[in-house]
Amino acid sequence: MQFFLSRLPLLASALFMAAGLMSFQGEPAPFNKLRSGLEYRIYRRENGRYVLRPALPATGDPTYAARVGRIMSLHLEFRTATDSVLMHSRRQGGGQPVRVPLDTIRRGQAGGVEEALSLLQPGDSGVFRLNVDTVFAKSFRQPVPPFVRRAGATLTVLAKAEKVQTEAEAMQDVQRQMQLAQEQAKKQAAQQKLKDDARILAYLKQNKLKALKTPSGVYYVVTKAGTGLKPKKGQTVSVLYKGLLLNGKVFDSSERNGNKPIEFPLGTGQVIPGWDQGIALLNKGSKAILLIPSGLAYGPRGAGTDIPPNSVLRFNVELIGVK
Repeated sequence: MQFFLSRLPLLASALFMAAGLMSFQGEPAPFNKLRSGLEYRIYRRENGRYVLRPALPATGDPTYAARVGRIMSLHLEFRTATDSVLMHSRRQGGGQPVRVPLDTIRRGQAGGVEEALSLLQPGDSGVFRLNVDTVFAKSFRQPVPPFVRRAGATLTVLAKAEKVQTEAEAMQDVQRQMQLAQEQAKKQAAQQKLKDDARILAYLKQNKLKALKTPSGVYYVVTKAGTGLKPKKGQTVSVLYKGLLLNGKVFDSSERNGNKPIEFPLGTGQVIPGWDQGIALLNKGSKAILLIPSGLAYGPRGAGTDIPPNSVLRFNVELIGVK
């Protein structure tokens, strides 16, 4: 997993993700300007409001050399000249800050995003107005996208610098954030599992179905018992199926695919966990209803436009082959 944004060209791909807005209090002050042509306003929050910092020398921030070699943790937003928001880090990656290694600003980076970020100290909020050709040539190293060029000659970058750390300190922060995220995900998954179980029980009662339950939470109703052997892990199974949401909407089926069964090696993770577990319970020739909680299906992400997040799924299945 990549923790740090080691090269600013990686930001270019994020320019195409729509996001929200970041704003500063008060009337906008005139932009200050560096020798490179980069225009900037830098604010520091004092007593609940943003106060404009004095203009820096035309050559940049003389204290930046002390930050070179460290990692800046910050939030970024990019806007076109018509104020359309192209990227907002608070709306991406779970709202985690971007981490950028601070390197010496070379002549070829003057006027680019690297020079803009070199003006920030921890706690600063900056508004930068850059020439769009300069940014894409020097920082993103790719042609200006047509829709960005049509918007105008400038690109505005808004930044909020949180921390400047050593690489070891930044890595510790990342690990702590990952641990917190994992703990939160486990808590949410446990809560969702209880909700899914209640929904399945209500569905069974409403539809007068008597089901068995696996330890992991898959409910199954054998509607026709087969006479063949149960499949073993690694064996290839052939299954006819129909997939439905609990509201009855069909999202996929063998019938839609020419009544051709799906084939897969059982227990190898090539299908959702609820299928690997449910099909393993059936003898060859069996027909059954599988009611799969969202945690063993597509979870909080859902799947495409047909399966919403946290959906309990019903599958009508027939195990027609084992080899």
